[in-house]
Amino acid sequence: MDGRDFGRELSTAVVAFHEAVGARLGVTAVDQRALALIAGKGPLTAGELAKEINLTPGAVTGVADRLERAGLVRREPDPGDRRRVVITAIPGAFGRVFAGLSAAMNELSARYTPEEQQVIGDWVVRTIAVLKEQTRLLSEPGRP
Repeated sequence: MDGRDFGRELSTAVVAFHEAVGARLGVTAVDQRALALIAGKGPLTAGELAKEINLTPGAVTGVADRLERAGLVRREPDPGDRRRVVITAIPGAFGRVFAGLSAAMNELSARYTPEEQQVIGDWVVRTIAVLKEQTRLLSEPGRP
């Protein structure tokens, strides 16, 4: 296997995992991306979330509905502007969903020396940067 094969296999495995999570919880891949943003950045208004994930406010309502039904977020009035709603990740809910994966990845990481972990970490960080850039390029209007 070369780098392209590894990348394709990794990508396929990640997509399959998130499909399984989605099927288990009744959420979509976009919902999971929204949850990761909310959990990482803290509470977001529906408008902020829409901007972050490039959706319409109406579509974000559906995202929030599904995440709330799954017990992953709650919606509350914005303390600064009661006309807006703030979407907050329920503490620990994100971790519960990924607890098995987290434990398995910790076990896997323990097999490597700190130096090897550093190289692997560098590869992952650089891979994320490449994926974000390619996503940005694919998202540009009028680009083939």
